[in-house]
Amino acid sequence: MDGVHTRAYSLRMKLLRGHEAVAHVKGTLSEKHQVHAYAVDLTVKVIWGVEPTGRLDFGGGEYAPAGHNPVESHRIRAEDNYQWWELERGCYFIEFNETLELGENEIALIEPDPRTLRTGATHASRFLRGRVEPLETLFDVQATARDGETERARFAPAGFPSQRTAQIVSPQDKPKTPKRSR
Repeated sequence: MDGVHTRAYSLRMKLLRGHEAVAHVKGTLSEKHQVHAYAVDLTVKVIWGVEPTGRLDFGGGEYAPAGHNPVESHRIRAEDNYQWWELERGCYFIEFNETLELGENEIALIEPDPRTLRTGATHASRFLRGRVEPLETLFDVQATARDGETERARFAPAGFPSQRTAQIVSPQDKPKTPKRSR
């Protein structure tokens, strides 16, 4: 699309508030904790290591997805009601508890939660459309702490809002025609 059409399209869209967006997010664990002003946090269900790496060629004839090696979680303290994943530096596949169900003209943006960034981990921001199930991303851990001989980062499943999503854009009821400036 050229710039004029992109601008007209974007002027007809609006960002949904969190309480509106959550209607498009299925499988939330706690709306009280996950729904925010203009976003809904996603929570991690499963983490896999990338083993072995995949292959991608121009024609697609030699395409092979990367393998998934499960990463086990464990309790750090006996009194914990949740378990933790200890991740070494590297890339991981993450599947979320939540799924998305978007309308034909709706777009969701998934971006890293600021707390995830401050732990030294990230993933690419992504725009999603339609029904997304399972909802997955590639997670990159860069900063780790030395624990004995191994460097690891710790993440807890339910307390791990890795991504902030449901910044959902939806068509406005009455589209506005952009005014041309001279």
